[in-house]
Amino acid sequence: MADNGPNRPNIVLINCDDLGYGDLGCYGSERNETPRIDELAEEGLKFSDFYMAAPVCSPSRGAMLTGCYPRRIGFGTFEGEWVLFPGQSVGLNRDEVTLASLLKEQGYRTKLVGKWHCGDQPEFLPTRHGFDSYYGLPYSNDMGIMEWREDYPPLPLLRDEEVIQEQPDQASLTERYVEEATSFIRENEEDPFFLYFAHMYVHLPLYAPQQFLEGSQNGAYGAVVRAIDWSVNAILHELRSLGLEEDTLVIFTSDNGGIDRDDASNEPLRGHKGTTWEGGQRVPCIMRWPGVVPAGASCGEIATAMDLMPTIANIVGAELPGDRIIDGEDLGPLVRGERDVSPHEAFFYYLKDDLEAVRSGKWKYHLKRERLYDLEEDVGETKDLSAERPEVVESLMEKARECRKDLGDAATGQEGENCRPPGRVEDPAPLTEFDPDHPYIVSMYD
Repeated sequence: MADNGPNRPNIVLINCDDLGYGDLGCYGSERNETPRIDELAEEGLKFSDFYMAAPVCSPSRGAMLTGCYPRRIGFGTFEGEWVLFPGQSVGLNRDEVTLASLLKEQGYRTKLVGKWHCGDQPEFLPTRHGFDSYYGLPYSNDMGIMEWREDYPPLPLLRDEEVIQEQPDQASLTERYVEEATSFIRENEEDPFFLYFAHMYVHLPLYAPQQFLEGSQNGAYGAVVRAIDWSVNAILHELRSLGLEEDTLVIFTSDNGGIDRDDASNEPLRGHKGTTWEGGQRVPCIMRWPGVVPAGASCGEIATAMDLMPTIANIVGAELPGDRIIDGEDLGPLVRGERDVSPHEAFFYYLKDDLEAVRSGKWKYHLKRERLYDLEEDVGETKDLSAERPEVVESLMEKARECRKDLGDAATGQEGENCRPPGRVEDPAPLTEFDPDHPYIVSMYD
């Protein structure tokens, strides 16, 4: 068992892809089986009002790793696109400080297993942003050769900065990820480590292993949710077997809301991935750290993925960079049960570069729609109260004006005073090229 001391826990961050608010049993699902994740919630703290900073993956992941709104780090849009695509010239700026680089400076071993999606050019890869090693897909699992998109290059599986396989069998990839993750834990059981496990599930296409399809009550979707649950169980089992359970903070969440399809669920929220309704950005989040985070606790205060960096920095005694704005707040008092009020005065909902909504306390105002909702009484955003509470509307509008001055808003033509540029390279190129003679194990994804 590693003797990390009280302020140097191992950190395991598990981030799912497109997992909806209502996809887990502990968040109300009656269609998907997630017994180990449900136990994780019983063993730790479950957030009900936890937000990603964007409703799609590249900006939400960049924000989580840097503690900043996507606009702050130049991640609002990507040469006009919602997310990063293979071979683009932009990505996460090398000048940004990430959670991984911050922990590495504190002597942590750092590893990313799974999806990156913050740029695929060498300058932007995880190994250039504080991760000692990397194993996974540099972007979404549908960005390979597809039946409907044959112009994509072959999907690359990377080890560090080298492509080790093209068009991998996605049905076996999660098992390979778990093997990589548990090996990393074993190799570093005597030292503090940061493992960022970024699932490809439940992003389309769904390639479910046969053993999870058998018995699924929700088809292929339910099967891949079961695979996520299995992977969590495998990682937690490894921690327990090595005597690391008490010394490890485990965080489980999703990069944005679930997609708009019948087998996915954001219930009881309105909307889905790609929207600034609650279903687009409010996601599951569970934290467990035995002896520090109260077991069986819940939190209904505003918390965000941007808070992970300052929260963990405070835990390990690291200094946040003092030469830039960090938007996240330290959630330590909330997580430990010492405080019951969010450190956030407001949360801002951006879609690409447009500021679309603002929340403060229980109130949420949709700027373009001019609708006000009481999220405590109406989490499904069904009853507009703007005519009844004009003073609340004006208060939220004032917060929106301050945000536009700071971060900008393309919808109103404001640039923002405190935005930093993304990274950019000359002459970008995809990591792979199609070779008709290559023996791809999967020649084309469905």
